[in-house]
Order: sequence, then structure tokens, then C-alpha cells
Amino acid sequence: MKTSAKDFFLHIANIIVLYAGIIALLHLLFRVINVAFPQITQYGYYGQTSISLQVATLIVAFPLFLILSNIIRKGYVINPEKKDYPLRKWLVYITLFLAGIALAGDLITLIYYFLDGQELTIGFILKVLSVLVVAGCVFGYSMDDLKERLTTERRNIWRVIAVVLVLGSIILGFSVIGSPATQRKVRYDNQKVADLQNIQWQIINYWQQKGSLPQALNDLRDPISGLDIPMDPQTKEAYNYEKVTDKSFKLCAEFNLDRTNDLMAKEMSIYSSPYPYMPGSENWKHEAGLQCFDRTIDEDLYPVRKEPAVF
Repeated sequence: MKTSAKDFFLHIANIIVLYAGIIALLHLLFRVINVAFPQITQYGYYGQTSISLQVATLIVAFPLFLILSNIIRKGYVINPEKKDYPLRKWLVYITLFLAGIALAGDLITLIYYFLDGQELTIGFILKVLSVLVVAGCVFGYSMDDLKERLTTERRNIWRVIAVVLVLGSIILGFSVIGSPATQRKVRYDNQKVADLQNIQWQIINYWQQKGSLPQALNDLRDPISGLDIPMDPQTKEAYNYEKVTDKSFKLCAEFNLDRTNDLMAKEMSIYSSPYPYMPGSENWKHEAGLQCFDRTIDEDLYPVRKEPAVF
């Protein structure tokens, strides 16, 4: 019996949705683990803890997989010969192969770390367990499908396991990383830090060009180059700037969250000098509410540019 176009695309779509959901689920679990148990040598920035894409993928992929699987199953009931489609068996064997590779690679990594005397951190162990559970479930389900063991009762058991795993991971992700409202606040704070960095380097350029600090942010505007001053994306108001001395100034913004103890704050704490040096290397830790950053111009790092002699 030949495979119809409908059956072909149903099986292909089903396997693609399955793989997309598995990848999203593992990425979600890994990000939650990275936030809950950060490594000392782990580097990242504010936006890298977002789980929006992974959760969105699971919300769409998981129900779609159940719907497509149900449609395919009903086709098998009406026409049992469809179970012998070469395409179906190829896709099941490919899934078994990939799940087996993932399980074997996971165990090899765990044994290697143990034999090599490397530290088995909680985060590492949880990642290994995540791969074992997810890949093990995929392997078990595929074996049941291949061996024709997917009775109604057994299929319902796998559905319950999948629902618990997916919903549990999403709930865990939001509880560790924060709700969508919290993520929105994080993005606002990220943009504010980026804006302050931009303004800071405009001030430094102003200093190098004119040998003095601007009295106000409006002094930085340049209609010829099109240079403009960023505004607070949340309040739509100007950021606070104050010239303290001839060589020092402060920039202030209103932040939503305390970012003094998170992963980025720990990484950036080594840059505690009040002298601007390079983008991203200043201390931008901040508490919730109004936060000011004191900066002092180092003339050795930022000498005033002398105009070329005129002959």
C-alpha cells in the first residue's frame, strides 16, 4: 500500500513537532538549572535567562503533537495496514537512534566526569538527570510504538507522564526565573542599562572632543550626525545626569528589580572601578528604585584630542 500525501505530511509534521518540543523542554530545564545553580565560570547577561521562546514552543508543540498523534492513531484504526508504512518505521527508528545516542552520551559524560576527578556539581547532575528523563521517555514511548504495545491504557499513561513533565517544567521555570510580568521588567531594566552605557560613551566622546563635561544631556545632541539622547523606555522621560566635578559625573535611572545578587551582578562585580574603561566592563549592578552610577574620567585612558596644527 502506497503512502498518501496526507499520511506523509502527517507523519513528518508529527515528528518535527515532537523534536521541537523535546529541544525546547531541554533548553528550558537547562536555563532553569543555570539560574538556580550558577557556575562560577558561567558568563551571561540579563537577557539570557529568558524562557519565553521555550515556553511558547512547548505551549504550541505539545498540544499539536497530541492532536497529530490522535489523528494518525485514528487512521491506524480505520486502516491497520498504515502501521506498516516504511515512512512510519523509519521515523520511529530514527527517533530511537537519536534518543539512544542522547542516553549513551549522557552516561558517558557522567562517567567521564567521575573518573576524571572533576567536580560533580548539583547543576551538572540535574542536567544529566534532565537528559536521562526526557530521552528515556522518548525512547520508551518509541519502543512501545514500534512493538505495538500502545494500548489505550498505556497511551494514557504516557500522556500523563508527558503532561506532568511539560507543565511541571513550565511552572518550575516561572517559579525560578520569574513570571512574564517579571521578564518584562527585566527587559526594561536591560534597556535602561544599555541606554546609560550609550549615554556614558557619548559623554566620554564629548570630553575627548572639547576637554570638558557637558552641563546637561542636551549638550550632547548633534543634529549633523543625527546623535540623539535615549529616553527611559518605561517612563518615556529623560535619564538623570549630573556633572559633579570637572572630571566626574553621575547617571541615574529608575529600575524595577534588584540586580545586585544575580548571575550577571556576580560576574560584573570584578569591575568595581569608578573609571569608565570599555563598554560592558563597568559596574552596572543596581537595586530596585532610583539608582545612580558615579563615573570619573581618567585622562590617561581618555586624553583630550588635540586639533591638528594648521599650516
